[in-house]
Formats: sequence, structure tokens, C-alpha cells
Amino acid sequence: MLHTVNKSSFERNSLQSCLNTIDNTSVILLIEDGVISAANNANSPMLADLASQGRVYALKGDVDARGISSKVADNIQLVDYAGFVDLVVEHGTPVSWV
Repeated sequence: MLHTVNKSSFERNSLQSCLNTIDNTSVILLIEDGVISAANNANSPMLADLASQGRVYALKGDVDARGISSKVADNIQLVDYAGFVDLVVEHGTPVSWV
């Protein structure tokens, strides 16, 4: 299942709630302000294990818009809108965490 998180983990607990409910086949796509969690910061450990499994993505346009391209944590994969569509096709309708 595809889970999208669009809020910063500094603003809301959406990412933590998502992480508490996902199974071992789920992937996370960080979008909008959710991409702040892709940067190496205090919240990076929350995503480290999933990212090392190749299960965390961030929308490149949103990363670029926030000026954090050089700060994205290792193993978080950047995708464009076509990549977003590919994730939906592969994993089904996304569950949105707001």
C-alpha cells in the first residue's frame, strides 16, 4: 500500500501515525511539507529503517521548492510526478496522512 504524508513532522504527528500503522509491504511518499522529513534532521531516525529497505520516496519538485535537495537523507528516493503515478499503479490508491 502507498501512504502519502503531506505535513512536516515538526508540525504534526502524521508521519509517526503512518509509521505506527504500516505493514511490511507498504511504502511512504513524502509530499508537500512532508518532504521536510526527508532532510537529515532530528526526525531522520524515524525513516532510516524503511529508507534502507527502499520504501521511502519524496516528491522531487517539493524537495526542490523547499531548498533541501542537498540535505535529503541517504536511501530516500526522489521521484517526479510520473514516478508518483508509477507508485500509485504499483501500490494502489494512496492512503493520505494529513
